[in-house]
Amino acid sequence: MTLPSTDLLRVFLRERPRLLRLIGRIVRNPVVAEDLAQDTLLRLWEQPFGAGDRSLLLRTGQNLAIDHLRAQTVRSAYAASMVVEQVGRSEPEPDRVAADRQALAGFSEALSALPQRTRQILLLNRLDGLTYAQIAVRLGTSVSTVEKEMIRALRACRAWRRSRPED
Repeated sequence: MTLPSTDLLRVFLRERPRLLRLIGRIVRNPVVAEDLAQDTLLRLWEQPFGAGDRSLLLRTGQNLAIDHLRAQTVRSAYAASMVVEQVGRSEPEPDRVAADRQALAGFSEALSALPQRTRQILLLNRLDGLTYAQIAVRLGTSVSTVEKEMIRALRACRAWRRSRPED
């Protein structure tokens, strides 16, 4: 990893309080705001950055905060849907629990067989809700590489699904 420009560090340190306030107003959590401010610095770390790029710093932080909220909304909606599905049920049948555990173990094994970067790209996209472009920036690779790795991951998921008996 290369060193950032001194302009980036200077602007980041000068604008950090403003960046934290901006992000904090969006996410309403000072700890998350701190993390996202650091992510902002890392996102711009190897990008060309001039002393006048204050707005780029602030906009990047704002975008990360909005992305964080979107991912949180997706996770909350998923959790809520899971709760709704479970409400009508009493205790699941033991054979169903065993089958689900076995399926989860098989899927986990299929994911473990993927190369680390492929697995990371799949999880960043499907769990964290990041776009291919965001993943490319985060991993320091091209969007094309992210697309190819996602194809590989999705093929592995489909192969795992086809290998399972019908429920």
